[in-house]
Amino acid sequence: MPAKGKIAYICSSCGTKHPKWTGQCNECGIWNSLSETKVAQSAKSVHGIDPTDNVPIDLSSIQVARVARMSTGSAEFDRVLGGGFVEGAVTLLGGEPGIGKSTLALQCAGSLSIADSVLYTTGEESLQQLALRAGRTKIESSNIKIIATSELESVLHFAKSTGPKLVVIDSIQTLFSTEQESAPGSISQVRACADRLVRFAKSTSTAILMIGHITKDGVLAGPKLLEHIVDTVLYFEGDADSRLRLVRAFKNRFGAVNEIGVFVMTDSGLRGVENPSSMLLSSDNTDKPGSVVLVAQEGSRPLLVELQALVDDTVLAAPRRLSIGLDGGRINMLLAVLSRHAGVNLGNRDVYVNVAGGIKLSETATDVAIALAVLSSHFDKPLPAGTVCFGEIGLSGEIRPVQRGQERLKEAKKLGFRQAIIPQANQATHGPEKLEVVPVKNVGELLELLH
Repeated sequence: MPAKGKIAYICSSCGTKHPKWTGQCNECGIWNSLSETKVAQSAKSVHGIDPTDNVPIDLSSIQVARVARMSTGSAEFDRVLGGGFVEGAVTLLGGEPGIGKSTLALQCAGSLSIADSVLYTTGEESLQQLALRAGRTKIESSNIKIIATSELESVLHFAKSTGPKLVVIDSIQTLFSTEQESAPGSISQVRACADRLVRFAKSTSTAILMIGHITKDGVLAGPKLLEHIVDTVLYFEGDADSRLRLVRAFKNRFGAVNEIGVFVMTDSGLRGVENPSSMLLSSDNTDKPGSVVLVAQEGSRPLLVELQALVDDTVLAAPRRLSIGLDGGRINMLLAVLSRHAGVNLGNRDVYVNVAGGIKLSETATDVAIALAVLSSHFDKPLPAGTVCFGEIGLSGEIRPVQRGQERLKEAKKLGFRQAIIPQANQATHGPEKLEVVPVKNVGELLELLH
Protein backbone atom coordinates (compact mmCIF):
# COMPACT_ATOMS: atom_id res chain seq x y z
CA MET A 1 0.00 0.00 0.00
CA PRO A 2 1.61 3.27 -1.07
CA ALA A 3 2.19 5.66 1.76
CA LYS A 4 -0.07 8.66 1.97
CA GLY A 5 1.49 11.95 1.26
CA LYS A 6 0.91 15.44 0.11
CA ILE A 7 1.56 17.04 -3.24
CA ALA A 8 4.72 19.10 -3.60
CA TYR A 9 6.59 20.61 -6.53
CA ILE A 10 10.27 19.67 -6.60
CA CYS A 11 12.95 21.42 -8.66
CA SER A 12 14.80 18.97 -10.90
CA SER A 13 17.97 21.07 -10.64
CA CYS A 14 18.43 21.72 -6.93
CA GLY A 15 15.76 19.52 -5.31
CA THR A 16 14.00 22.39 -3.50
CA LYS A 17 10.38 21.71 -2.49
CA HIS A 18 7.65 24.24 -3.33
CA PRO A 19 4.10 24.14 -1.94
CA LYS A 20 2.68 25.21 -5.29
CA TRP A 21 3.77 25.38 -8.89
CA THR A 22 5.62 28.47 -10.05
CA GLY A 23 7.35 29.05 -13.33
CA GLN A 24 10.73 29.59 -11.66
CA CYS A 25 12.49 27.83 -8.79
CA ASN A 26 12.82 30.20 -5.83
CA GLU A 27 16.17 28.68 -4.82
CA CYS A 28 18.25 28.24 -8.00
CA GLY A 29 16.29 30.51 -10.35
CA ILE A 30 15.88 27.95 -13.17
CA TRP A 31 12.65 28.21 -15.17
CA ASN A 32 10.26 25.32 -15.82
CA SER A 33 12.17 22.93 -13.54
CA LEU A 34 9.32 22.11 -11.11
CA SER A 35 7.53 18.79 -11.33
CA GLU A 36 4.53 17.59 -9.33
CA THR A 37 5.45 14.89 -6.82
CA LYS A 38 3.56 13.04 -4.12
CA VAL A 39 5.75 13.26 -1.03
CA ALA A 40 5.43 10.41 1.47
CA GLN A 41 5.16 11.37 5.11
CA SER A 42 8.12 10.35 7.21
CA ALA A 43 8.72 10.74 10.89
CA LYS A 44 12.48 10.34 10.61
CA SER A 45 15.27 12.47 9.30
CA VAL A 46 17.77 11.54 6.63
CA HIS A 47 20.00 10.02 9.34
CA GLY A 48 17.27 7.79 10.70
CA ILE A 49 16.78 9.74 13.93
CA ASP A 50 13.32 10.38 15.32
CA PRO A 51 13.03 14.18 15.69
CA THR A 52 11.03 13.78 18.92
CA ASP A 53 14.00 12.00 20.52
CA ASN A 54 16.49 14.74 19.69
CA VAL A 55 17.88 16.75 22.62
CA PRO A 56 20.75 19.25 22.50
CA ILE A 57 24.05 18.02 23.93
CA ASP A 58 27.43 19.63 24.53
CA LEU A 59 29.80 19.42 21.59
CA SER A 60 32.70 18.64 23.93
CA SER A 61 30.88 15.57 25.26
CA ILE A 62 30.81 13.80 21.90
CA GLN A 63 33.33 10.97 21.64
CA VAL A 64 34.85 10.92 18.17
CA ALA A 65 35.69 7.43 17.03
CA ARG A 66 38.49 6.62 14.63
CA VAL A 67 37.23 6.38 11.06
CA ALA A 68 37.41 2.76 9.98
CA ARG A 69 38.53 2.25 6.37
CA MET A 70 38.04 -0.67 4.01
CA SER A 71 40.57 -0.86 1.19
CA THR A 72 39.11 -1.19 -2.28
CA GLY A 73 42.08 -3.23 -3.48
CA SER A 74 43.15 -0.39 -5.78
CA ALA A 75 45.72 2.13 -4.57
CA GLU A 76 44.41 4.72 -7.05
CA PHE A 77 40.80 4.35 -5.93
CA ASP A 78 41.84 4.38 -2.28
CA ARG A 79 43.68 7.66 -2.95
CA VAL A 80 40.50 9.28 -4.30
CA LEU A 81 38.40 8.03 -1.39
CA GLY A 82 40.96 9.12 1.18
CA GLY A 83 42.08 5.63 2.16
CA GLY A 84 39.15 3.39 1.22
CA PHE A 85 35.43 3.04 1.93
CA VAL A 86 34.20 4.29 5.30
CA GLU A 87 31.73 2.19 7.27
CA GLY A 88 28.29 3.79 7.16
CA ALA A 89 29.26 6.19 4.36
CA VAL A 90 27.50 6.49 1.00
CA THR A 91 29.60 7.04 -2.12
CA LEU A 92 28.13 8.19 -5.43
CA LEU A 93 30.09 7.33 -8.59
CA GLY A 94 28.96 9.08 -11.78
CA GLY A 95 30.11 8.90 -15.37
CA GLU A 96 29.15 8.44 -19.00
CA PRO A 97 27.88 5.08 -20.30
CA GLY A 98 30.66 2.61 -21.05
CA ILE A 99 33.39 4.50 -19.22
CA GLY A 100 33.90 1.76 -16.59
CA LYS A 101 31.66 2.53 -13.59
CA SER A 102 30.26 -0.99 -13.25
CA THR A 103 33.66 -2.55 -13.91
CA LEU A 104 35.30 -0.53 -11.15
CA ALA A 105 32.44 -1.26 -8.73
CA LEU A 106 32.66 -4.99 -9.44
CA GLN A 107 36.44 -5.00 -8.97
CA CYS A 108 36.03 -3.24 -5.60
CA ALA A 109 33.39 -5.79 -4.61
CA GLY A 110 35.70 -8.63 -5.58
CA SER A 111 38.58 -7.26 -3.52
CA LEU A 112 36.47 -6.55 -0.42
CA SER A 113 34.78 -9.94 -0.64
CA ILE A 114 38.05 -11.69 0.21
CA ALA A 115 37.58 -10.70 3.86
CA ASP A 116 33.95 -9.53 4.09
CA SER A 117 30.60 -10.18 2.44
CA VAL A 118 29.39 -7.91 -0.34
CA LEU A 119 25.94 -7.43 -1.87
CA TYR A 120 25.87 -6.36 -5.53
CA THR A 121 22.49 -5.28 -6.93
CA THR A 122 21.95 -4.56 -10.60
CA GLY A 123 18.93 -3.17 -12.32
CA GLU A 124 20.60 -2.86 -15.73
CA GLU A 125 22.26 -6.22 -16.38
CA SER A 126 21.21 -9.84 -16.06
CA LEU A 127 22.99 -12.19 -13.69
CA GLN A 128 24.63 -13.87 -16.69
CA GLN A 129 25.98 -10.57 -17.99
CA LEU A 130 27.37 -9.73 -14.56
CA ALA A 131 28.99 -13.17 -14.35
CA LEU A 132 30.66 -12.62 -17.73
CA ARG A 133 32.02 -9.28 -16.52
CA ALA A 134 33.33 -10.98 -13.37
CA GLY A 135 35.03 -13.60 -15.53
CA ARG A 136 36.78 -10.96 -17.62
CA THR A 137 38.02 -9.17 -14.51
CA LYS A 138 39.07 -12.49 -12.93
CA ILE A 139 36.82 -12.17 -9.87
CA GLU A 140 36.20 -15.48 -8.15
CA SER A 141 34.61 -15.18 -4.74
CA SER A 142 31.72 -16.83 -2.96
CA ASN A 143 31.34 -13.83 -0.63
CA ILE A 144 29.68 -11.70 -3.34
CA LYS A 145 25.91 -12.03 -3.30
CA ILE A 146 24.27 -10.81 -6.51
CA ILE A 147 20.66 -9.91 -7.13
CA ALA A 148 19.09 -8.51 -10.27
CA THR A 149 16.30 -6.23 -9.07
CA SER A 150 15.23 -2.62 -9.22
CA GLU A 151 12.92 -2.73 -6.20
CA LEU A 152 14.36 -0.88 -3.22
CA GLU A 153 12.45 -2.91 -0.66
CA SER A 154 13.98 -6.14 -2.00
CA VAL A 155 17.45 -4.63 -1.85
CA LEU A 156 16.99 -3.53 1.77
CA HIS A 157 15.50 -6.91 2.72
CA PHE A 158 18.51 -8.84 1.37
CA ALA A 159 20.92 -6.32 2.86
CA LYS A 160 19.39 -6.74 6.32
CA SER A 161 19.35 -10.53 6.07
CA THR A 162 22.92 -10.98 4.76
CA GLY A 163 24.63 -8.15 6.69
CA PRO A 164 27.22 -7.15 4.03
CA LYS A 165 30.04 -4.70 4.65
CA LEU A 166 29.46 -3.13 1.22
CA VAL A 167 26.32 -2.74 -0.90
CA VAL A 168 26.68 -1.78 -4.57
CA ILE A 169 23.68 -0.15 -6.26
CA ASP A 170 23.91 -0.26 -10.07
CA SER A 171 22.30 2.15 -10.66
CA ILE A 172 20.39 4.60 -8.47
CA GLN A 173 18.37 5.78 -11.51
CA THR A 174 16.93 2.28 -12.07
CA LEU A 175 15.90 1.83 -8.44
CA PHE A 176 12.30 2.41 -7.36
CA SER A 177 10.35 2.24 -4.11
CA THR A 178 6.86 0.77 -3.94
CA GLU A 179 5.97 3.62 -1.60
CA GLN A 180 6.30 6.04 -4.51
CA GLU A 181 3.85 6.17 -7.39
CA SER A 182 6.23 7.75 -9.88
CA ALA A 183 8.34 5.91 -12.44
CA PRO A 184 11.93 4.75 -11.81
CA GLY A 185 14.44 7.50 -12.51
CA SER A 186 12.01 10.29 -11.66
CA ILE A 187 13.00 12.99 -9.22
CA SER A 188 10.78 11.68 -6.45
CA GLN A 189 11.99 8.08 -6.86
CA VAL A 190 15.68 8.96 -6.90
CA ARG A 191 15.21 11.25 -3.92
CA ALA A 192 13.21 8.72 -1.89
CA CYS A 193 15.49 5.76 -2.69
CA ALA A 194 18.65 7.69 -1.92
CA ASP A 195 17.18 8.95 1.36
CA ARG A 196 16.31 5.44 2.55
CA LEU A 197 19.70 4.05 1.48
CA VAL A 198 21.48 6.78 3.45
CA ARG A 199 19.37 6.01 6.52
CA PHE A 200 20.15 2.30 6.16
CA ALA A 201 23.89 2.97 5.82
CA LYS A 202 24.01 5.18 8.92
CA SER A 203 21.94 2.85 11.07
CA THR A 204 23.82 -0.36 10.15
CA SER A 205 27.36 1.00 9.49
CA THR A 206 27.18 -0.44 5.98
CA ALA A 207 29.19 1.18 3.21
CA ILE A 208 27.15 1.84 0.07
CA LEU A 209 28.48 2.53 -3.41
CA MET A 210 25.84 4.00 -5.72
CA ILE A 211 26.42 4.24 -9.45
CA GLY A 212 24.77 7.21 -11.14
CA HIS A 213 24.25 8.22 -14.74
CA ILE A 214 25.07 11.68 -15.99
CA THR A 215 23.14 13.92 -18.38
CA LYS A 216 24.38 15.32 -21.68
CA ASP A 217 25.51 18.38 -19.73
CA GLY A 218 27.89 16.23 -17.69
CA VAL A 219 25.99 16.38 -14.37
CA LEU A 220 24.39 13.57 -12.41
CA ALA A 221 20.85 12.77 -13.48
CA GLY A 222 18.21 13.34 -10.85
CA PRO A 223 17.76 16.02 -8.19
CA LYS A 224 20.72 18.04 -7.00
CA LEU A 225 19.81 16.89 -3.51
CA LEU A 226 21.33 13.51 -4.40
CA GLU A 227 24.83 15.00 -4.24
CA HIS A 228 24.04 16.81 -1.00
CA ILE A 229 22.88 13.83 1.07
CA VAL A 230 25.67 11.39 0.15
CA ASP A 231 29.08 11.53 1.78
CA THR A 232 31.29 11.28 -1.28
CA VAL A 233 30.73 12.27 -4.92
CA LEU A 234 33.10 10.89 -7.57
CA TYR A 235 33.12 11.47 -11.31
CA PHE A 236 34.69 9.45 -14.08
CA GLU A 237 36.53 11.58 -16.63
CA GLY A 238 37.95 10.70 -19.99
CA ASP A 239 36.83 9.53 -23.38
CA ALA A 240 35.09 6.16 -23.43
CA ASP A 241 37.03 5.36 -26.63
CA SER A 242 40.36 5.98 -24.89
CA ARG A 243 42.22 3.61 -22.56
CA LEU A 244 42.89 6.36 -20.02
CA ARG A 245 40.34 6.95 -17.26
CA LEU A 246 40.35 9.41 -14.36
CA VAL A 247 38.23 9.33 -11.20
CA ARG A 248 37.96 12.70 -9.46
CA ALA A 249 36.51 13.48 -6.03
CA PHE A 250 34.19 16.51 -6.08
CA LYS A 251 32.93 16.00 -2.53
CA ASN A 252 34.39 13.94 0.29
CA ARG A 253 33.43 14.22 3.94
CA PHE A 254 36.26 11.86 4.88
CA GLY A 255 39.04 12.99 2.56
CA ALA A 256 40.37 15.63 0.19
CA VAL A 257 38.40 16.98 -2.75
CA ASN A 258 39.82 17.26 -6.28
CA GLU A 259 41.97 14.19 -5.61
CA ILE A 260 42.26 12.04 -8.72
CA GLY A 261 42.94 8.42 -9.48
CA VAL A 262 44.33 7.43 -12.87
CA PHE A 263 43.38 4.15 -14.53
CA VAL A 264 43.77 2.39 -17.85
CA MET A 265 41.13 0.11 -19.28
CA THR A 266 42.50 -3.32 -20.13
CA ASP A 267 40.98 -6.61 -21.26
CA SER A 268 40.88 -7.67 -17.60
CA GLY A 269 39.34 -4.48 -16.25
CA LEU A 270 40.61 -1.19 -14.85
CA ARG A 271 44.23 -1.04 -13.72
CA GLY A 272 45.69 1.79 -11.62
CA VAL A 273 48.58 3.82 -13.06
CA GLU A 274 51.45 4.32 -10.62
CA ASN A 275 53.13 7.05 -12.67
CA PRO A 276 50.37 8.89 -14.58
CA SER A 277 52.69 11.66 -15.80
CA SER A 278 54.56 9.19 -17.99
CA MET A 279 51.29 8.19 -19.66
CA LEU A 280 50.03 11.73 -20.16
CA LEU A 281 53.23 12.98 -21.78
CA SER A 282 53.97 12.39 -25.43
CA SER A 283 56.53 9.74 -26.30
CA ASP A 284 57.90 12.20 -28.86
CA ASN A 285 60.26 14.38 -26.83
CA THR A 286 61.23 16.68 -29.70
CA ASP A 287 60.45 20.37 -29.32
CA LYS A 288 57.33 21.39 -31.26
CA PRO A 289 55.80 24.86 -31.71
CA GLY A 290 52.63 25.23 -29.63
CA SER A 291 53.44 22.34 -27.27
CA VAL A 292 54.48 22.88 -23.64
CA VAL A 293 54.66 20.67 -20.56
CA LEU A 294 52.70 21.88 -17.55
CA VAL A 295 53.25 20.77 -13.96
CA ALA A 296 49.70 20.68 -12.62
CA GLN A 297 48.64 19.91 -9.07
CA GLU A 298 45.67 17.57 -8.74
CA GLY A 299 44.83 17.04 -5.09
CA SER A 300 48.03 15.96 -3.35
CA ARG A 301 49.67 14.79 -6.57
CA PRO A 302 51.86 16.79 -9.00
CA LEU A 303 50.95 15.80 -12.53
CA LEU A 304 52.85 16.56 -15.72
CA VAL A 305 50.65 16.98 -18.78
CA GLU A 306 51.18 18.20 -22.30
CA LEU A 307 49.28 21.35 -23.23
CA GLN A 308 48.90 22.14 -26.94
CA ALA A 309 47.90 25.31 -28.76
CA LEU A 310 47.28 26.07 -32.43
CA VAL A 311 47.04 29.63 -33.70
CA ASP A 312 45.99 30.02 -37.32
CA ASP A 313 44.56 32.62 -39.69
CA THR A 314 40.78 32.73 -39.58
CA VAL A 315 38.45 32.46 -42.55
CA LEU A 316 35.45 33.68 -40.61
CA ALA A 317 34.26 37.13 -39.64
CA ALA A 318 34.62 36.22 -35.98
CA PRO A 319 37.73 34.19 -35.07
CA ARG A 320 37.15 30.86 -33.34
CA ARG A 321 38.15 30.14 -29.77
CA LEU A 322 38.05 26.46 -28.82
CA SER A 323 39.39 24.79 -25.68
CA ILE A 324 39.31 21.16 -24.56
CA GLY A 325 40.07 20.35 -20.94
CA LEU A 326 40.34 24.04 -19.95
CA ASP A 327 38.03 26.92 -19.07
CA GLY A 328 37.25 28.78 -22.29
CA GLY A 329 36.52 32.01 -20.44
CA ARG A 330 39.95 32.03 -18.85
CA ILE A 331 41.62 31.51 -22.23
CA ASN A 332 39.80 34.56 -23.61
CA MET A 333 41.02 36.54 -20.60
CA LEU A 334 44.62 35.45 -21.19
CA LEU A 335 44.41 36.44 -24.86
CA ALA A 336 43.27 39.90 -23.76
CA VAL A 337 46.18 40.13 -21.30
CA LEU A 338 48.67 39.15 -24.04
CA SER A 339 47.21 41.82 -26.31
CA ARG A 340 47.30 44.58 -23.68
CA HIS A 341 50.57 43.85 -21.85
CA ALA A 342 52.66 41.92 -24.41
CA GLY A 343 51.54 43.61 -27.62
CA VAL A 344 50.45 40.30 -29.19
CA ASN A 345 47.09 40.87 -30.85
CA LEU A 346 45.31 37.67 -31.88
CA GLY A 347 41.97 39.29 -32.68
CA ASN A 348 42.08 38.12 -36.31
CA ARG A 349 43.35 34.58 -35.67
CA ASP A 350 41.74 31.31 -34.59
CA VAL A 351 43.03 29.92 -31.28
CA TYR A 352 42.68 26.27 -30.26
CA VAL A 353 43.95 24.94 -26.92
CA ASN A 354 43.92 21.30 -25.84
CA VAL A 355 45.06 19.26 -22.82
CA ALA A 356 46.49 16.00 -24.14
CA GLY A 357 45.22 12.80 -22.55
CA GLY A 358 41.59 13.89 -22.20
CA ILE A 359 41.85 15.26 -18.64
CA LYS A 360 40.30 18.48 -17.35
CA LEU A 361 42.28 21.16 -15.54
CA SER A 362 40.75 23.98 -13.53
CA GLU A 363 43.58 25.49 -11.46
CA THR A 364 44.96 28.94 -12.31
CA ALA A 365 48.51 27.53 -12.43
CA THR A 366 47.79 26.60 -16.05
CA ASP A 367 47.95 30.28 -17.14
CA VAL A 368 51.68 30.43 -17.92
CA ALA A 369 51.49 27.18 -19.90
CA ILE A 370 48.53 28.44 -21.94
CA ALA A 371 50.26 31.74 -22.68
CA LEU A 372 53.53 30.06 -23.68
CA ALA A 373 51.75 27.52 -25.90
CA VAL A 374 49.78 30.26 -27.67
CA LEU A 375 52.87 32.46 -28.15
CA SER A 376 54.92 29.49 -29.34
CA SER A 377 52.33 28.57 -31.97
CA HIS A 378 51.78 32.19 -33.02
CA PHE A 379 55.49 32.86 -33.64
CA ASP A 380 56.20 29.25 -34.74
CA LYS A 381 59.01 29.00 -32.19
CA PRO A 382 59.21 26.00 -29.86
CA LEU A 383 60.40 26.03 -26.30
CA PRO A 384 63.68 24.21 -25.61
CA ALA A 385 63.26 20.47 -25.19
CA GLY A 386 63.05 19.34 -21.55
CA THR A 387 61.23 22.47 -20.34
CA VAL A 388 58.28 22.59 -17.95
CA CYS A 389 56.29 25.55 -16.65
CA PHE A 390 53.55 26.68 -14.28
CA GLY A 391 52.19 29.94 -12.85
CA GLU A 392 49.14 32.21 -12.61
CA ILE A 393 48.74 35.37 -14.71
CA GLY A 394 46.92 38.44 -13.37
CA LEU A 395 44.94 40.99 -15.38
CA SER A 396 47.79 43.48 -15.16
CA GLY A 397 50.15 40.98 -16.79
CA GLU A 398 52.00 40.00 -13.63
CA ILE A 399 52.86 36.35 -12.98
CA ARG A 400 51.68 35.27 -9.57
CA PRO A 401 52.96 32.39 -7.42
CA VAL A 402 51.08 29.12 -7.00
CA GLN A 403 50.87 26.57 -4.23
CA ARG A 404 53.30 23.67 -3.84
CA GLY A 405 55.88 25.06 -6.17
CA GLN A 406 58.72 22.94 -4.80
CA GLU A 407 56.71 19.72 -5.08
CA ARG A 408 56.06 20.55 -8.75
CA LEU A 409 59.75 21.14 -9.39
CA LYS A 410 60.76 17.89 -7.70
CA GLU A 411 58.31 15.94 -9.86
CA ALA A 412 59.72 17.57 -13.02
CA LYS A 413 63.26 16.75 -11.95
CA LYS A 414 62.29 13.15 -11.19
CA LEU A 415 60.98 12.73 -14.74
CA GLY A 416 64.18 14.06 -16.29
CA PHE A 417 63.28 17.64 -17.23
CA ARG A 418 66.15 20.16 -17.31
CA GLN A 419 64.48 23.57 -17.21
CA ALA A 420 61.47 25.09 -15.42
CA ILE A 421 59.77 28.44 -16.15
CA ILE A 422 58.11 29.50 -12.91
CA PRO A 423 56.84 32.63 -11.10
CA GLN A 424 59.65 34.60 -9.49
CA ALA A 425 57.89 34.35 -6.12
CA ASN A 426 58.05 30.54 -6.33
CA GLN A 427 61.84 30.57 -6.68
CA ALA A 428 63.48 28.92 -3.68
CA THR A 429 66.99 29.44 -2.33
CA HIS A 430 67.88 25.81 -3.08
CA GLY A 431 66.00 24.18 -5.94
CA PRO A 432 66.37 20.62 -7.20
CA GLU A 433 69.85 19.89 -8.51
CA LYS A 434 70.37 19.72 -12.28
CA LEU A 435 67.13 21.61 -12.89
CA GLU A 436 67.59 25.14 -14.25
CA VAL A 437 64.94 27.46 -12.85
CA VAL A 438 63.92 30.46 -15.00
CA PRO A 439 61.93 32.94 -12.87
CA VAL A 440 59.55 35.34 -14.66
CA LYS A 441 57.65 38.38 -13.36
CA ASN A 442 55.30 39.31 -16.23
CA VAL A 443 53.99 38.23 -19.63
CA GLY A 444 56.57 40.45 -21.33
CA GLU A 445 59.31 38.17 -20.02
CA LEU A 446 57.45 35.16 -21.40
CA LEU A 447 57.56 36.81 -24.81
CA GLU A 448 61.31 37.43 -24.48
CA LEU A 449 61.91 33.72 -23.84
CA LEU A 450 60.75 32.97 -27.40
CA HIS A 451 62.91 35.59 -29.07
